[in-house]
Amino acid sequence: MSEVRLNAYRIMWLFVFFDLPTNTKTERRHAVQFRKALEKDGFTMMQYSVYVRHCASKENMQVHIKRVRRSMPPTGFTSILAVTDKQYGDTHWLINWDYTN
Repeated sequence: MSEVRLNAYRIMWLFVFFDLPTNTKTERRHAVQFRKALEKDGFTMMQYSVYVRHCASKENMQVHIKRVRRSMPPTGFTSILAVTDKQYGDTHWLINWDYTN
């Protein structure tokens, strides 16, 4: 039981949030390249500018943080948030597909 509890705090989820300019052709190309780099590194789109990835450990998480930093476009805003598996498990998913109300 203690091993399961320990893993819930060792396993990490990495979130990348970004707001990138897309006014010019070059900016759009950079934005697309950034998204593709995230997907190539195992991130999944959670929302349009929010990507998430599972990391087996804090050490593994650091590898992916470095990759995100290397692939960032020259302009725009990017932030990274790391949470434990336990914290991620407490996420409340609220979905409402009826947009008419």
